[in-house]
Amino acid sequence: MSKLEAFVLGIIQGLTEFLPISSTGHLYLGRHLFNLDEAGLFLDTMLHVGTLLAVLVIYKEELIQIIKKPFGKLSLLLVVGTVPAVAVGLLFNDVFESISKTGVTIGWEFLFTGLILWIADGARKGAKKLDNISYGDALFIGSFQAAAIFPAVSRSGLTIAAGLFRKLDRETAAYFSFLLSIPVIAGGIVLQFAEMASGHVEAISLGSMLVATLTSALFGYAAVVWMIKFLQKRSLKIFAVYVWILGFTVLALQLTGIF
Repeated sequence: MSKLEAFVLGIIQGLTEFLPISSTGHLYLGRHLFNLDEAGLFLDTMLHVGTLLAVLVIYKEELIQIIKKPFGKLSLLLVVGTVPAVAVGLLFNDVFESISKTGVTIGWEFLFTGLILWIADGARKGAKKLDNISYGDALFIGSFQAAAIFPAVSRSGLTIAAGLFRKLDRETAAYFSFLLSIPVIAGGIVLQFAEMASGHVEAISLGSMLVATLTSALFGYAAVVWMIKFLQKRSLKIFAVYVWILGFTVLALQLTGIF
């Protein structure tokens, strides 16, 4: 993998992890484009390290609060919101890994993400702030997050949508979605490192690895800040249209045997 390819994939991961358009689906397409399918696990791990660094920096005050009050409401909300993803991951990880490797359902998953975004954008506007989020809200949002185990179903898209369904205001829905990403991304990285320790690790140069990680972190930071501001006044429907176009394109390419 060249440094240019690492840079492009870092941009893809950084932006699409937090924009509601699916980072895993886009990374699958990006690796396929660059013929880097064999660099999958290690590359994905380092790219996710980058996006984790981004949210750790943005949410440093919240993390300090959690450390000071590990049994406070914010900490418990994150635990409750993370449980569904952990349960689904432990029970069905092998099934979803096989689906991810083939990419056969990616087109349909993009279309599903777009449908949820479109419906959520038309939902009745709520006014709940972070302090008003209940444990029921966290569990509901976390259940949507669990569905993002499918490769091209957007984690941020579904959790933001779930927040809107639970009457969070649009900014808070995005804010809590990104905060909830921290334990999930961190857990995924730990599992990926454990998997690499027990098997073959793909060879990637140190320079390319650093480029990919740092680019992912920088663009991830920018995506979080931009998305929270964007949702204050703008619609999710533009993202729905984008993933619909992408989904239909992937399906067409698969049907013709090109992809």
